[in-house]
Amino acid sequence: MNNAHDDNYWMREALKEAREALAKNEVPIGAVVVAKERIVARGHNLTQMLNDVTAHAEMQAITSAAATLGGKYLKGCTLYVTVEPCLMCAGALAWSQIDRVVYGADDPKRGYHTLCERPFHKSTIVQGGILEEECAALMRDFFSAKR
Repeated sequence: MNNAHDDNYWMREALKEAREALAKNEVPIGAVVVAKERIVARGHNLTQMLNDVTAHAEMQAITSAAATLGGKYLKGCTLYVTVEPCLMCAGALAWSQIDRVVYGADDPKRGYHTLCERPFHKSTIVQGGILEEECAALMRDFFSAKR
């Protein structure tokens, strides 16, 4: 399998998590952490349910992956997330020393790009735009229904 096929496959798994968040009336962002061609953690937004502003999809996935893998560093892992990480999540990902971050849609209002060019660990590879339209449509539809 080539990288583009892999990235699309794993982003579809993150989209499943985003739909889980949507079903709970949470902002529909989902994430998965992949290591050695398998999902080691899943997460979706739980900020409303947990009444916790830090309960973002990425934070849920980072915590779960660290518990599954038995350590705080996520070397050898890739995080797939449906929307560009915010600065808080990007900082947590930097501390985790994750190898790669792949996101779907840009977040021009709250994504890390709005405040910082590169908050990730120096060796982390970051790529956006994977299944971008599908990821963006989920967010657009959610916020349109709220208005």
